[in-house]
Amino acid sequence: MKVSFTKMHGAGNDFVVLDETRQLYGLTPSQYRWLADRHMGVGADQILSVRRSSRSDADFAYVIHNADGREVEHCGNGARCFVRFVREQGLSDQSPLRVEVKNGLIVLEETPDQQVRVNMGPPQFDLASLPFNPQGLTAQAMGDWEGWMLDGTPPLHCAAVGVVSMGNPHAVQCVDSVSDFAVSQLGPWVEGHPRFPAHVNAGFMQVVHRDRIHLRVYERGSGETLACGTGACAAVVCGIRWGLLNPSVEVLTRGGTLRIEWSGQLQDPVYMNGPAVTVFRGEVDVPDNPATHDVLQVQRN
Repeated sequence: MKVSFTKMHGAGNDFVVLDETRQLYGLTPSQYRWLADRHMGVGADQILSVRRSSRSDADFAYVIHNADGREVEHCGNGARCFVRFVREQGLSDQSPLRVEVKNGLIVLEETPDQQVRVNMGPPQFDLASLPFNPQGLTAQAMGDWEGWMLDGTPPLHCAAVGVVSMGNPHAVQCVDSVSDFAVSQLGPWVEGHPRFPAHVNAGFMQVVHRDRIHLRVYERGSGETLACGTGACAAVVCGIRWGLLNPSVEVLTRGGTLRIEWSGQLQDPVYMNGPAVTVFRGEVDVPDNPATHDVLQVQRN
């Protein structure tokens, strides 16, 4: 099947973007994996599909598949690329855009300095809907909030995690230095921990001062990425609730810098500002039944 695509990235978090507003490609999980494969396909952390929405209050629908082929709820860096893609392809010049995602609506707009600002909605803390199973665990008081020590035997020290959803689940912990921390060892352990039956994105945050953090994220279905927009939002939310951060924080990732803003009021939305870049466009012949080597699954086993 011939598939037209655009390769984009937001702070190094890279995507294959598909225009499915006219017709759906109907790709299978194995075909999404093939597209994301950096040796046999195009290569990406996620595949983003731009589609028409059936909702009267939404301009588009936005569907995300991770590199392992599974559909996921949200991707903040991808949302910024979504705006840039829609503009460049002439699909809409409306601002802001209201976009349907798996768990609701998000609001996107370009800023005068060519950044993209995303209203990510308010953070969610209901453990059952995350989902997170705390049965038998004791919450540790941290600031005005809490942290959870995960049970089991981690491959190295695991600090208490803050558990929050930004449309997708996150477990955030503080570390002394992200550059020295073994994310490749602890990340998969947290991501696949049985307390998170749908798996979780594992964030590792180094607080530099109240207005700046360094962050690395091991994402569900993709492994460690150069940046994670929802992960940056989750880390800042946790840091604010723990009393460590101010309402506006610069988040330095390995791929670039994001600006996250949150008032600290539970009902208020989180805002994310950052870049969105088009790398190239092309067309690829996607095999009907691709056989790709699932490196992520091999690592988990």
